[in-house]
Amino acid sequence: MFRGLTLSRFQVTAVEAIEEGADVLVSAPTGAGKTLVAEFAILDAVKRGKRCIYTAPIKALSNQKFHDFQADPDIDVGLMTGDVTIRPQAQVLVMTTEILRNAILEGSDTLHGVEFVVFDEVHFMDDRERGTVWEESLIFAPPEVRFISLSATIPNLDEFGAWLAEVRDRPVAVIREERRPVPLEHRFYTERRGTFGVDELSSVRRKDTPSRTRRSSRRPPRGRRSRRGAKGDGLDPRPPLPGPLFDELEDARLLPALIFSFSRKDCERLARTNRSRALLSRKERKEMDSLQAQLIERYELDEEYLASEVMALARRGVGYHHAGMLPLHKELVEQMFTSGLLRLLFTTETFALGINMPARTVAFSGLRKFDGVNFDYMRRRDFLQMAGRAGRQGIDTEGLVYLMLSERDLAEAPLARLLEGEPEPITSRFHLSWSSLLHLVSHLGRERLPEAWEKSFSNFQARERTPKRLRRERRRQERRVEARLDVLEEMGYLRGDEPTPRGTLARALNGFELQVTELLFRGVLECEGPTALAVIFTALIHEDRRPGPPRRVPKRFYPSLRSQVDKVIRQLRTTVAAADVDDIPKSADWGLTPVVIEWMNGASFDELLERFDVGPGDVCRALRMAVQLMRQVRRAIDPDWDVHQALGEAIVAMDRDEVDARRQLER
Repeated sequence: MFRGLTLSRFQVTAVEAIEEGADVLVSAPTGAGKTLVAEFAILDAVKRGKRCIYTAPIKALSNQKFHDFQADPDIDVGLMTGDVTIRPQAQVLVMTTEILRNAILEGSDTLHGVEFVVFDEVHFMDDRERGTVWEESLIFAPPEVRFISLSATIPNLDEFGAWLAEVRDRPVAVIREERRPVPLEHRFYTERRGTFGVDELSSVRRKDTPSRTRRSSRRPPRGRRSRRGAKGDGLDPRPPLPGPLFDELEDARLLPALIFSFSRKDCERLARTNRSRALLSRKERKEMDSLQAQLIERYELDEEYLASEVMALARRGVGYHHAGMLPLHKELVEQMFTSGLLRLLFTTETFALGINMPARTVAFSGLRKFDGVNFDYMRRRDFLQMAGRAGRQGIDTEGLVYLMLSERDLAEAPLARLLEGEPEPITSRFHLSWSSLLHLVSHLGRERLPEAWEKSFSNFQARERTPKRLRRERRRQERRVEARLDVLEEMGYLRGDEPTPRGTLARALNGFELQVTELLFRGVLECEGPTALAVIFTALIHEDRRPGPPRRVPKRFYPSLRSQVDKVIRQLRTTVAAADVDDIPKSADWGLTPVVIEWMNGASFDELLERFDVGPGDVCRALRMAVQLMRQVRRAIDPDWDVHQALGEAIVAMDRDEVDARRQLER
């Protein structure tokens, strides 16, 4: 028993391993209770006067764990996410993995007395952009730190565990649980057939996938758009109209349901399309009114906010949730969904990552997503993570998962792989950042730097190849590191094994370190005021991912300064590219310049959204990250520099209202 709960077999095994002094690697389906293992380790350490760190891949999950631990009277908790630092000396610290990696490389006091580090969602180590941060943390953490690693289902769990045991020089108990506490039933839905089971799929595919000779005689287009697919084969790639499916779920009492869409706009469109549904009874509507009144008071919102779209939809039992929303709005939706009063929630995949909010039913409005490189059918592991939100433990005997299939999906989607295939293995993304290289050169020297790659999961996996391929891979990595070190030496960041003042500054920054260092040492920032600095730091961070041409910025907004910044970064990019190094520094994106100027001049967030065509969540994220980067720079530079005071003024002016993450968390 633990906290009044009877532990399952895999939880007992994990707890026994922790008590015996081993690290643990736990793989279990979504909702199986693997976080309970981490909570046991944390409470055990706290009772013995030790400290613990809990890391998560996304800030939403970090914030949720912070709130969870706050509610426990036995736990003294703090938070460090870059945006916010609350009680950094607390016995239990919740933080993002980037903060942990930096603390490890800097030898920070943050790690003093830490016995356990929990890696929630450790399979995130193979994320294309950020995965190397997980790997660096596992490799370079002090030897006395023990790791509790929690993972989704992965096929190379034993290989990953063996690497952990080697790199940490400590036994690692690898614990695999494949049984879901609430089993899943999968169903399909097409516009022509409605819902049908897995056993009918072959028949439906055979009957409803039109042959090339029949496509010209099919029914006319739906709406204004042609049904003809982009491939010219006549197969419609759009998901089916979902209204009848939602009617069925409502009539059969299969709500609440999470509807996953990989488009923010579609999440909002689908929610608005279903706003006429009245999914709450009279009693439930009163409960929702009461809950919303409490939320208005807790978050100090004006009464007029009750008329906002988020709140009005919720009173119908409908909502949407995605990364483009203001963080406050996402949290309100999460609170209302947790209450059980949101019956249809349209959301992107981030809602499935670690956040403990299951539903009776999960439905996919589409099966294709952008993976950072290509737009293709989702990975099996991603599907499992989202589908695993179906079925509430202790409430439902099974969870229902519906796949809405377009004509093209019915003909081409790898449905067998999604439903029954092997999840994708963890692969190494080891790729030392510029600041990490500078840290390691200081500690190891240039000669020993290849040792870093020798410890990587990439090298561990490479050993399974032929000796010839391993030698080739080792030479490739050494050349890669040498090329990057040569760039740092050529640009004046290194002198042999010693970082120069330029290198010392870049070493203290997490992201955009070369751009910021060059702008500072070339004097571009020295005489600029707070608004100009806010514009520059936001431009360094912002990246407009919308299709089409970049936003046009009026020439009157700091034309000379923007030109100077662009020139410095262009020269930097040219130098790095000439060395055939793949980590090319990002250019400044000035698309939010007018927005930043208005915000620095005191405009409200609502006024920004009225004046500019921008996503509220994207703007809030960019401004928060700009504040975070300015804080890093201010800590790293000499207080006698003129820009030190200007940065402080810029931070104060920018970090207010919706951008102030600490204000939201402390409510």
